[in-house]
Amino acid sequence: MSGNTKGGNNRRKPFKRRDRIGDEVSGRNSWQDNFSKKGRRQEAVFSGFKPAGPSHVDRPKWTPVKLPAAPLAVHDCPVCGKPIKDISSALTDRASGSPAHFDCILGKVADNEIRERGDVISYLGGGRFGIVHYANPHDVKGFKIKKIIEWEDKENRADWRKTIADRFSVT
Repeated sequence: MSGNTKGGNNRRKPFKRRDRIGDEVSGRNSWQDNFSKKGRRQEAVFSGFKPAGPSHVDRPKWTPVKLPAAPLAVHDCPVCGKPIKDISSALTDRASGSPAHFDCILGKVADNEIRERGDVISYLGGGRFGIVHYANPHDVKGFKIKKIIEWEDKENRADWRKTIADRFSVT
């Protein structure tokens, strides 16, 4: 056995550095080959070279969006008659089309639906409520949606929602 105990192969050829176009490397680096002695840029030695641009790009300055000066109108709930303080959580009343408190609409849905033991009325999102059945009320991981109640129409968005959406999504 030879003197190498690690099992490696010592018969490899030494690494020989070559230029990008395959010629032997002179004493200079490849980037030095692209410049003349006077410091001017010569034509690229290989085809993939692109001259470096500025290190940063001048971007336009950010200007904040101007919000309308007029405050939002205060609406009264058609169910309870009280003013709506949090308009972003309001839902559209089916009868009048005006905003109503979320809790008032939830109460309307609960009055109109028959529930069994273990059933809960939940807001599913997108203007929909659902009757959700929990087999074990203490374990909310396992549930089944028994019925979906479409409260708001997705196709026809209320006018009062459009004015609020324009304020929140300004970009």
